[in-house]
Amino acid sequence: MKTLFTLAGLATLALLTGCANGPMARSNYDVVAYKPKNPSDVRIKVSLSNRAVYVLEGNTPLLVTACAIGKPTNPTHPGNFRISNKIPNKRSGEYGFSVSGDSIHPAKASEASGHYVGFPMAWWCEYTSGYGFHEGAVWPIPRTHGCIRLHHNVAPKFYALAKVGTPVSIAESQPEDATIGKDLKRPQDYKDPDPAPAILISDRAFSKPPEPLLVDRP
Repeated sequence: MKTLFTLAGLATLALLTGCANGPMARSNYDVVAYKPKNPSDVRIKVSLSNRAVYVLEGNTPLLVTACAIGKPTNPTHPGNFRISNKIPNKRSGEYGFSVSGDSIHPAKASEASGHYVGFPMAWWCEYTSGYGFHEGAVWPIPRTHGCIRLHHNVAPKFYALAKVGTPVSIAESQPEDATIGKDLKRPQDYKDPDPAPAILISDRAFSKPPEPLLVDRP
């Protein structure tokens, strides 16, 4: 498909889609995720200062990963929540593309002059209205519109562990920062180029992860 997506448009998109930037990143970053023995005991903790997500069963870590959080003008709000909704192939209802024939332009939904297609936010796990965990570039600085982004390889594992009703605690810091979150390896996917717009508006934006997602604890 021929597109009219210029470099200026890509720069605009990088700013426009602060909560939905960089799906399908391919930079190497992977963390192990363990099967819980009792899924009802799973809980999720987020440290804003360490930009880290800890998925625990009791005090046993099941998944520890770096994340991206909201920028100062659109912060990720602290508090206690629960996973309320899960959508594997979620698209943004606010930010995306205006599509008219072969022309694809970044646009807010309210400003699209053609057919609006939301930016892909794969492996969506909502914890409060309009905010959730999802796949996206994990920047080393606060970058999103308030959502919590996870690396392409990690997001489906998190999705498998998070159930509707799973408690979520978001705080400036967590006790785990000094132990399992210390010297946390961080992805470099924010350096990857964005996929072509023609891919982003198609089903190809959503890829099936390799199995198995969760492994038995040693």
